[in-house]
Amino acid sequence: MSDADDIPEPDRLAGAPHPRDARELIGQGEAEAAFLEAFTSGRLHHAWLITGPRGVGKATLAWRIARFLLTAPDPGGEDSLFGAPPPPTSLDVDPENPVSRRMQALSEPRLFLLRRPWDPKAKRLRQEITVDEARKLKGFFSMSAADGGRRVVIVDAADEMNTAAANSVLKLLEEPPARAVLLLISHQPSRLLPTIRSRCRTLRCQPLEAEEMARALEAAGAPMPEDPAPLGALSGGSVGLAHQLLTEDGLALYAAIVRLFEGAPRIDRERALAFCDMVGARGSEVTIDQVLQMLDLFLSRLARAGVFGPPAPEAAPGEAALMSRLCPHSGAARQWATLQQAVSERTRHGVAVNLDPAALLLDTVLKMNAAAQEGSPAPD
Repeated sequence: MSDADDIPEPDRLAGAPHPRDARELIGQGEAEAAFLEAFTSGRLHHAWLITGPRGVGKATLAWRIARFLLTAPDPGGEDSLFGAPPPPTSLDVDPENPVSRRMQALSEPRLFLLRRPWDPKAKRLRQEITVDEARKLKGFFSMSAADGGRRVVIVDAADEMNTAAANSVLKLLEEPPARAVLLLISHQPSRLLPTIRSRCRTLRCQPLEAEEMARALEAAGAPMPEDPAPLGALSGGSVGLAHQLLTEDGLALYAAIVRLFEGAPRIDRERALAFCDMVGARGSEVTIDQVLQMLDLFLSRLARAGVFGPPAPEAAPGEAALMSRLCPHSGAARQWATLQQAVSERTRHGVAVNLDPAALLLDTVLKMNAAAQEGSPAPD
């Protein structure tokens, strides 16, 4: 195995197939139909913003669109003058098609994948899509233009572009190369430059229903729990998050967070220290990213409890009672939502600059406990 084989892919969920390997997209028929209608009617936009929660199939849809575009005849091209086949009714492409095989091997010359690069010095993935990666698009369009065919760019995820990279991509959106289609995957489109959003047509992917979730998890080879209710509650219709929760023991980690804050605003300091020290401990399989993700979910569900009432079903024993106490009304919900944003920004920065994971986590836990101690403002 080469060193390149050991480099993780930033757009691949650990333990799950890469979206380019998926042969079926579950639960996003409306988005597929909207793209096909634009294609068959000759109104194919040069840039598409594929949005929706994490893990609902946005990347799978992007790869299906790319595979389709690089194999389908142009309905308005020369082929249509000589008895073109009937308009396509799906994005399905034969997996044995040479384009499909090249795409799986990441060797298709008319496709460019823009994603977070590997840092060989730090031996880890960078936290952002850098401008150096984005500038490679200029060379891609120069070298792939010889045959005059379509070219496709997938940006996964556009939210991860730093400012310089975003401005580089914006120039392409403002002056798109001929017969080029850009597919921008975005979990949080509000984080993108307004000028980028305005130059794209949006395809929104929806959270999956329970039956669709079960099918998608089975297709990904994930084990199903005996009681699927907590998984459904915590994943929010995201099969990607559900897979992660199952394979990384996320349900148990979330339950530990609920137990930790049962005593808020007087959490057990020894328990808090033990909880934080497990991150980075020798032999521990729990990473700082996993814990911060579960804390972010906890804060999100806590804020929602003040608006919509305690969660039902619970994602962990005691969750509903805890959240009813800590966030009893919409005024408290605003307080917790503000804290969630501040915590997210600080922890993201802390991870990027290599702060000690246990110290970063302890600081976050104490800030959350202090917020509970300050009490809730009066209801609106």
